[in-house]
Amino acid sequence: MNTVITSLLIMCILPLACAWIGGYYRQKQLGEINNKEPRVQAMDLTGPGARAVAAQANTWEALAVFSASILAVYMAGIDLASITTPVMIFVALRVIYIAAYIGNKDMLRSLIFIAGLAICMYLFYQALSA
Repeated sequence: MNTVITSLLIMCILPLACAWIGGYYRQKQLGEINNKEPRVQAMDLTGPGARAVAAQANTWEALAVFSASILAVYMAGIDLASITTPVMIFVALRVIYIAAYIGNKDMLRSLIFIAGLAICMYLFYQALSA
């Protein structure tokens, strides 16, 4: 159970890490961090900075689906210890996904996205089969 909760915590931190990376690029590319209108400023980013912002948005979305799949497993009464391996793989994939996104490795990023989504669907399947 601790592994699953830790994985959820890591997934909650990953979008913030993307925001910090985006902040670095806002400073680097645009000369300052506009904290009054950060989303407006983020639209002016290009290259890795823009991809960091996009990775942040996608990571929030992935967190929602991942959290829902964990909740479904829990509500189905499945022992959370039985899903530690797919959960850890999901989190590792999401870390690699962010690096691939910022690094402009589009095919790798897409494959990782599909693999992560498949893990979430597997977790929903487990919940439905219980």
